Amino acid sequence: MNRPICHRAPQLHSIARTSLAIRPRSPLSITAPSYPVCSISRPLAPQSAAQPSLVIHQTPRAFSIMASATSFYDFKPLDKRGQEVPLADYKGKVVLIVNTASKCGFTPQYEGLEKIYKSIKDKYPDDFTILGFPCNQFGGQEPGTNDEIQKFCLVNYGVSFPIMQKIDVNGDKASDLYEWLKAEKPGLMGLKRIKWNFEKFLVGRDGKVKGRWASTTKPESLEKPILDELEKSAGPAN
Repeated sequence: MNRPICHRAPQLHSIARTSLAIRPRSPLSITAPSYPVCSISRPLAPQSAAQPSLVIHQTPRAFSIMASATSFYDFKPLDKRGQEVPLADYKGKVVLIVNTASKCGFTPQYEGLEKIYKSIKDKYPDDFTILGFPCNQFGGQEPGTNDEIQKFCLVNYGVSFPIMQKIDVNGDKASDLYEWLKAEKPGLMGLKRIKWNFEKFLVGRDGKVKGRWASTTKPESLEKPILDELEKSAGPAN
C-alpha cells in the first residue's frame, strides 16, 4: 500500500506513486549504466625498440662554463670601457675580488679597501690588486651607469684600484667569473649564491681561491691573509 511521502504535500502523492514505487527486480536484470567513452581520433603508433623517444637535454649553465674555463686565468671580464681584461695578466699575483654597490650600508667599505690597497701596494707594488665589480642585484643599490659609478668611487672614496663594468653575480645572467668563484669556494653550508654586496674572494698566486668572506667582514681584517698569500711562491698556476 502506498503512503503519502509528506502530510503537508498531498499534491506529491501521485508523483510518489508513479516514480518512487519500489519494484522488486532480479539481480540478473540489473543493467550497468552507459557512460560516454573518450576516443582518440588518431591511433597511437606502436612502440618499438628502434623508435627513438623524445628527450630534452638541459645543460646547466655552470657546467658549460666549467667546461670552457677551468682556471681563474681563463676569464676576460670587461673593464669600465667595455674592453676585455685578460685575467691571465694577473698570473703569479694575489687578487681580491669584491662585488660593490654605491647605495649600500656597506658602501663605506670602499674606504677600507682603498686603505689596504695602498698599504699592500707599498710593499708589493707589482704583486697585488683589487678588482671591484659593481652589481645592482641587491636592493637595487647600484642603479647608476658605469660612468656614474666610476665618478662616485673616485669623488667620495678616492678609489684607485680598478672598478670593472657592472655585472650580475647570481642568476641566469651571472658573470662567468662569478659562477666559477662560487663553485670553487662555496659559502656556509655549501651555499654558492652571493648573499649581498661587498662579499670578498681572495685568489692566490697559484690562481686558486684561498678565501671567501661575507659582507660584514671589514676589509682591514683581510690584510693579514692577503700578506700571507703574497709571501708564498707562485707555484704551478691553475
